Amino acid sequence: MMKKQILALALTSVALWSCNVETKTGTVNIDTVSSIESDTIQEDSTLIADDHNAQNSIDWAGSYKGTTPCADCEGIETEITLNDDATYVIKAKYLGKDAKVFQENGSFSWDKTGSVIVLNDVKDRPSKFFVGENTLTQLDIDGKKITGALADKYVLRK
Repeated sequence: MMKKQILALALTSVALWSCNVETKTGTVNIDTVSSIESDTIQEDSTLIADDHNAQNSIDWAGSYKGTTPCADCEGIETEITLNDDATYVIKAKYLGKDAKVFQENGSFSWDKTGSVIVLNDVKDRPSKFFVGENTLTQLDIDGKKITGALADKYVLRK
């Protein structure tokens, strides 16, 4: 009985060592597959990125709310609704300044990473947001994450 188990284990090991794994750019030896880290495969000194991103991996459609900083008011009560048809609605209320709720509608597009949306047709407001799990994080004018003491104030939540 023990000999059969050892034989089966040996045959399985030999089969695994002789297998190749198919990738989008060719074959990768099983030795390479065992060194996979952070959803990438190293093959001939090139990295192949994982295809998962916010656009195709998370439930991003819905309404995100929060109060973002304001230079001349108490804050901007903001709600951004992202729709499955790549349209958005922004509602903004300037706290301590005006009771009026400003609303803008338009379309958005995804950047090449599939993790950042760009609000098309926005007027006088930031247009780039990083899409996370149940969060929408406003980015600076260059599309970079805002850092500093108020950084968490730029995160809208579902």
